[in-house]
Amino acid sequence: MSKLCKVIATAFLVFTWTGSQVQAEEAAPTFSVKSLTPESALKVAQATLKVCRAASFQVAVAVVDRGGAMQVMIRDRFAGPHTPETARRKAYTALSFRSNTTDLDELTKAGQPANGTRQIPNILMLGGGVMIRAGGQLVGAIGVSGAPGGQADEDCAVKGLESIQDELDF
Repeated sequence: MSKLCKVIATAFLVFTWTGSQVQAEEAAPTFSVKSLTPESALKVAQATLKVCRAASFQVAVAVVDRGGAMQVMIRDRFAGPHTPETARRKAYTALSFRSNTTDLDELTKAGQPANGTRQIPNILMLGGGVMIRAGGQLVGAIGVSGAPGGQADEDCAVKGLESIQDELDF
């Protein structure tokens, strides 16, 4: 067999074997994902509340899982009655759009092409919603409401999340 024929035969075998593996992977009927545990959700919510209190903010903190379902809600004693629902909607929005809501607030203001997304039910384009990632995978989101402004809400959420990020990435 000539050298060219051997190269062609080897290439054919490699492509055939690689192609069959890709087809097998595509045909898998299930897949695995990471999900935030209730214990981790509670831990990040408590850490966030602690950060907000240290800044003298009375807030509500909501944590949703990767499917957008509520896992934890904590409302500080003097946070306004609207703050639990606002925090939940911020977390849900960050998760749904896979972006922190401070960024979304700017992208969806009046006159922007994405302004219509503000009309979607349960969406709230105000700062304070932050994605929670574990090992690079989106596993949930946290929402904060009650600090003076969306940026302050987001800062609390980011600092609270930082306190357990090492555990999430491990």
